[in-house]
Amino acid sequence: MKQILALVLLVFCAVTPLRAEEIAVAAASDLNFAIKDVIGEFEKQTGHHVKLSLGSSGNFYAQLQQGAPFDLYFSADIGYPKKLEEAGLTVPGSLYRYAVGRVVLWVPKTSPLDLSKGLTVLREPAIKKIAIANPKHAPYGRAAVAAMEHAQVYADVKDRLVLGENISQAAQFIESGACDVGIIALSLAMAPAMSTAGRYWEIPADAHPPLEQGAVVLKQSKHQELARSFLSFLQGPEGREMMTRYGFTVPK
Repeated sequence: MKQILALVLLVFCAVTPLRAEEIAVAAASDLNFAIKDVIGEFEKQTGHHVKLSLGSSGNFYAQLQQGAPFDLYFSADIGYPKKLEEAGLTVPGSLYRYAVGRVVLWVPKTSPLDLSKGLTVLREPAIKKIAIANPKHAPYGRAAVAAMEHAQVYADVKDRLVLGENISQAAQFIESGACDVGIIALSLAMAPAMSTAGRYWEIPADAHPPLEQGAVVLKQSKHQELARSFLSFLQGPEGREMMTRYGFTVPK
């Protein structure tokens, strides 16, 4: 009996960390669904916990400059973590370009709009409100504006734009019917709820600057080893597969 109990204890210790830790992650809202899948699998395999906060990359950048208590920062624009690195606020060598994002034109399935027209469809008089993320602090909002300028429709439609605090809120505006159409992240359009509720047209990658996304471990983190472990898990085959599943291009 003692041998059996000893074996059970050995197995339990092998799959359970001696002391479960928790890291706080600040992530761009385009990662809403992808990173939740990654976190779920990481927690399952390690027994540690990840506290996730979603929002706009620019807002998180401003908060982190003021010492916001996060261990890891996932930005939709790698420029923000690079600036934190230059300011000496990150763990040296932890900066990682984890993905390149894409933007799409999305409408509800009931919409009569012909998305094969591309962004020129935004000139349709029937369109009263167009949802995008706020370009002042959301990289996907800047990509949306750049794409509309590239298609030479921005001047015609700028007065109909409705700005979401982040790309997830912009998606909510169109999914709820508050807006007629929107330019959102491909990663959100491919999520189960939105793929069921609507349809999309993928905006060509050359219509806007590349959405290079970067992550970094914050120097103030008290759990740097665990933060690095989570980043390593994302870089591994399971993490890469989950990111690809949501339309991200991941680095080789």
